[in-house]
Amino acid sequence: MRQIPNLPKTHLMPFSALEERRPVLLVTSLPAWNAVEKQLASLNIVAMRCVQEATTSHWDALPSEYCQQPGVVYAVGGGLTADAGKYIAHKLGLPLTVLPTALSVDAFLTAASGIRRAGCVYYIETKVPEDLILDLDIIAAAPASLRAAGITDVMSIATGSWDWKFAHEHGMNPPGMEFIPWAYDNAKSILQAVLDCAQAAGRGDRDGLKTLYDCLAMEVQLCNQLGHARPEEGSEHYFAYCAENFTGPGWPHGDLVGPGILLMAQRQGHDVHRLETALRLCAIPLDRIPSEITEQTLRALPAYCRKHNLAYGLAHTL
Repeated sequence: MRQIPNLPKTHLMPFSALEERRPVLLVTSLPAWNAVEKQLASLNIVAMRCVQEATTSHWDALPSEYCQQPGVVYAVGGGLTADAGKYIAHKLGLPLTVLPTALSVDAFLTAASGIRRAGCVYYIETKVPEDLILDLDIIAAAPASLRAAGITDVMSIATGSWDWKFAHEHGMNPPGMEFIPWAYDNAKSILQAVLDCAQAAGRGDRDGLKTLYDCLAMEVQLCNQLGHARPEEGSEHYFAYCAENFTGPGWPHGDLVGPGILLMAQRQGHDVHRLETALRLCAIPLDRIPSEITEQTLRALPAYCRKHNLAYGLAHTL
């Protein structure tokens, strides 16, 4: 029986106002923790794990000795720490609280963790965080290129939904991923909302950041209801996954998906100027990938998509 995940319970509050009496297993990265440690000084941290890569072997190998048994896992940082926190909390059977330090991805809201395996990104079922602490002042103070980079996971609706409909027209959607017109239209409305808030979110305006969070939440829950991510994941994400084999690991998600959106949108016939403007307003780097790597990736993409059995889209036909 398929279960439909819910979103985490979200608390709009300062990190410094947290009251947590349970012993905490902290999952974080050093840059993120250094930025917010003072605001979380009251946490009873009994163990700390610093995450550096998105593999289960790395997460399993992190130290597991505790001064006392933790009662809750806290994931503080970006998408990598959220994914690792979901995996670790699920494995230990503990509740999870996520504290994003930037709205850089949608991983804070999902029931799966993205891992790197055999040169591609795969999603393994873990758990939805019980609680999400959203401190808009902390997020506004994040580096500009990360602060609102999660806009790429919503703007990918432009190209991902196109792929979904394209696959439908070619009879290539498998059972369980059938094209649903109302869901397609719903996704388009979320896309419009995020384009409208790009300027405010990019400059760190609280209302703009809250709207970006709302769009991320709506995008995730739409995919939860459908049981797949076709409305928001397509050739633009495939480009990012493939490009990472040439750029090397460790690149921010938005730095790869943002250019992927524009490259695929051009080939799909979208109004690229509108999309590019929104990405630039959110300080997404669009020229960081060397041109030779872009060309390598585009040449490799059709075979890459077939090798990893990615859902059918324009990338398969380049």
